[in-house]
Amino acid sequence: MTSGDDPDVNLEHTLGMIREAALGGAGFILTPEVTNCLSTSRKHQKTVLHHQQDDPTLAALRLEARARGVWLSIGSLALLTDDADGRFANRSFMVNPDGEIAAWYDKIHMFDVDVSAEETYRESDGYRPGDRAVTCDTPFGVVGMTVCYDVRFGALHRALAQAGAQILLVPAAFSYVTGAAHWETLLRARAIETGCFVMACAQTGVHPDRSGTSRRTHGHSMVVAPWGDVILNAADQVGVSFIDFDLGEVSKARGRVASLAHDRPFKGP
Repeated sequence: MTSGDDPDVNLEHTLGMIREAALGGAGFILTPEVTNCLSTSRKHQKTVLHHQQDDPTLAALRLEARARGVWLSIGSLALLTDDADGRFANRSFMVNPDGEIAAWYDKIHMFDVDVSAEETYRESDGYRPGDRAVTCDTPFGVVGMTVCYDVRFGALHRALAQAGAQILLVPAAFSYVTGAAHWETLLRARAIETGCFVMACAQTGVHPDRSGTSRRTHGHSMVVAPWGDVILNAADQVGVSFIDFDLGEVSKARGRVASLAHDRPFKGP
């Protein structure tokens, strides 16, 4: 997707692509990070975002999952919270075919970086971090939930895999510069070291923003198999991609290199 800063417009696009995916035979559909609103203006976000219980995007996507009879990973939604400092939540949802929220996860690691003198980010200024790792049991496997910058923290993904996850989700709005340098490498590393499928649905392109400050994201939604092979790369195009996957590849990869069972205590440094 190329989400802008108008949640109503983004929702229309999201629903259309979910319907396209479902009609194409998908039983598990994924959307990217901040599906509902990608904006550089915290002031604007405060005027258009909602609390979870009132969020029209979440309500509509739950109804759509139920109508289509699919599992839906809402990569994340920007939501208002009751935090005293007014920061938002960057919250990911797993929705089951009954339209119920099966699991939710708040992004733990905040993207506070200085990519260059012209490109800086302080996600923690607007969003408050989560503090719990989350897995979700589904009929097609155990899913571990992460969001975007989390991908740089291998310990989180290892903990999810050791807790039973066979599929790791990395919905993202990855920086264009860091994405070109690191995105594929990080996704492949997380797959290889955990023996999981890694499914990463990403924002792409230049995102319209009424503040006048546009943002560009890397795109390249990917699926990486447990042995580290990239089996889907959607490049920088907007649209729906389809993949069939065999969960037997997880046990096969872990049988060849059982590193999840080889942790040893160590001292220092």
